[in-house]
Amino acid sequence: MLTTKILINTVEKVKQFSSIVSRNNVECEIVEGIYIIDAKSIMGIFSIDLSEPVELRIHSDDTAILDSLKEFIVQEA
Repeated sequence: MLTTKILINTVEKVKQFSSIVSRNNVECEIVEGIYIIDAKSIMGIFSIDLSEPVELRIHSDDTAILDSLKEFIVQEA
């Protein structure tokens, strides 16, 4: 499983992000506090606080999906 922090703080970014993860045949989830949301669900994504980075869990070891999501990945300090 791959995990990374992402920032999708605008409506346009949410649409782009959801489109990318929906095209991939892999299970992804967003974790924000106690909430775990299906990363392919636009409605689910909008139900959480997107003003801060959230954790993305990808149930795969294929790092190619991270390349397609690089514009959303936040480097941790």
